[in-house]
Amino acid sequence: MTVTAEKKPQGGAKAKRNRLDSRKYGQLLAETLPAVITSDAEYDRLTAVMNKLAVIPEDRISPEQDRLLEMLTLLVEKYDDEQYPIPVAPPHEVIRFLMEDRGLRNRDLEPVLGSRGVTSEVISGKRKPSNTQIKRLAEYFQVPAEVFLSLDFEEMKDRNK
Repeated sequence: MTVTAEKKPQGGAKAKRNRLDSRKYGQLLAETLPAVITSDAEYDRLTAVMNKLAVIPEDRISPEQDRLLEMLTLLVEKYDDEQYPIPVAPPHEVIRFLMEDRGLRNRDLEPVLGSRGVTSEVISGKRKPSNTQIKRLAEYFQVPAEVFLSLDFEEMKDRNK
């Protein structure tokens, strides 16, 4: 016995909102001229358009504007990722950066990391912070815990063999 699902006709405001008017969309594209971003000037121009579209209330944005906003978001994110990559840093370097930024010393982190010796080892990179220490560091510095996680690439290679 074969069961097939019947497609119900799409109706209502949401379906109407999702239909693109090719003439209106073509006009928006002609006005905006979106393309792969190759310069900061082009980035600034498209970001300004994107920001104007982003503040239009959801119930008032046209399907054409919404689609253009999606495209501009992808173009801007691609440029950001290529031009301003976030480097992966070991936890101790992240901790040292945050400490320097806030004018802290090792002893300021002793209540967070434990003893003087453990704090010194974590900050110097001789010891990786434990999961509990990572949670405490994230709370202390008010940053996501993920910034203190590091990928041991050699370890990952060994696991994939």
